[in-house]
Amino acid sequence: MTRTRLALLAAPLIVLGLLYLALAPGANDEQAGVARDNAALRPLLVGDMQKLVLHDVTRPAPGRPFQDAAGSPVSLEDFRGRWVVLNFWATWCAPCREEMPSLDALEAALGGPGFAVLPVATGRNPLPAIESFYESTGLTQLPILRDPDPRLAAEMGVLGLPVTVILDPSGHEIGRLVGDADWNGTDARALLAAVMPPG
Repeated sequence: MTRTRLALLAAPLIVLGLLYLALAPGANDEQAGVARDNAALRPLLVGDMQKLVLHDVTRPAPGRPFQDAAGSPVSLEDFRGRWVVLNFWATWCAPCREEMPSLDALEAALGGPGFAVLPVATGRNPLPAIESFYESTGLTQLPILRDPDPRLAAEMGVLGLPVTVILDPSGHEIGRLVGDADWNGTDARALLAAVMPPG
């Protein structure tokens, strides 16, 4: 894909993303962000986690629906009560494809009633291409999720790929990492263990 085409695809995302960043923290009392003390987590921002930006005030995630593999609507609201590692990726994005096995391993290790990894294929990602990638890479734990518009990505201020967002059980964003990372590596697992209270 040429740089010009990428720039044209990114322009609407940038505008919507800037609106999200400007308006999301605290649109009303129910949706208002919550202050966080991240001092204890900052020493854990090492290795791949150096790029993770922790928010001092959480940001409510939008309720914009996306799709599962069958084309049925899915929402982040469906995952309330769980910690979520939300990853925006695309089949044509080489760094995205590189980090997907680590996300699959993370879901295998931690996935359950209190935690989920949600990889959302953003933009033009034909279902057969996603399925082929999952099969060839041996991804067995991750659901197939799509944001073909890509409105969820835009509303969440995703300006490039990959982007990974950590959501708390109330559906608020506590931090995000732009670029790829080893999400099942020692650094990521240590950070997630510190972020998520036991139990």
